[in-house]
Amino acid sequence: MPLSVLREPHLSAPAAPDYPLPGLGDLDAQFSVRHLPACESTNSVLMDAPPADDGRVHVVLTDRQTAGRGRRGRQWQSWQGGSLTFSALWRFDAGAPVPAGLSLVAGLALARTLEQLGVAGVQLKWPNDVLIHGAKLAGILVELLPGRGRTPAAIIGIGVNLSLPPTATIEGQKAVTDLQRELGRDVDRDTLLAALLRELHGLLTTYAAAGFPALRAAWEQRNAFAGLPVSILGEAEALQGTCIGVAEDGALLLRGEDGVRRILSGEVSLRAAP
Repeated sequence: MPLSVLREPHLSAPAAPDYPLPGLGDLDAQFSVRHLPACESTNSVLMDAPPADDGRVHVVLTDRQTAGRGRRGRQWQSWQGGSLTFSALWRFDAGAPVPAGLSLVAGLALARTLEQLGVAGVQLKWPNDVLIHGAKLAGILVELLPGRGRTPAAIIGIGVNLSLPPTATIEGQKAVTDLQRELGRDVDRDTLLAALLRELHGLLTTYAAAGFPALRAAWEQRNAFAGLPVSILGEAEALQGTCIGVAEDGALLLRGEDGVRRILSGEVSLRAAP
């Protein structure tokens, strides 16, 4: 959660030469990275033709998306030379706790990677945005591959603003930022990708063994709206209350006049209350 399940995929894609990421170090053999100069959507590339299960995590990296998808039908915007845009296909053992809290784990991995780079003020906005002092830096879209007897698998798509054009805007966001602005220097895309894949590998190994509860406290420490009044839009009626954190399955917990409510749907919008 939050997730969406798309159409049945086609046959496995043919093998492609791996894109070198020296920063993976001793984890190099755990990943297969494919680079595309441009594509409609990195999530769609993996969804439409998932690679054969060879024991590796398959990653698609692109310089430019022409039809990227975000949550709630929004466009996933990226800028050539100014964004890190990729998707990774993660397979889990049968019985693994998928999909509860998976997008939150991906957000936590990105937050920890940014903190290691020296970024201050990293916050996590439920269910899948990464903020810096309230301004959006990155977004995450998790989609499940249909099961039908296959190994449980999820496609984790991540987009990070590296250096935005001066006129850049992101749909639905009042404030946006990029890494160049936050760090005062350029960040090499491939170095960031390698560091993030290493962090994802570690956290998803923990997740596969113990589920989201093992990582819940770390997510809560970075909760952008902890203890704050918020509004939830996109339900049958707008909800208001105080954000009191997330449950062990990744659901948002909202305390209102009628008690505590659980919000599970990823197709809602969380905002600071007016």
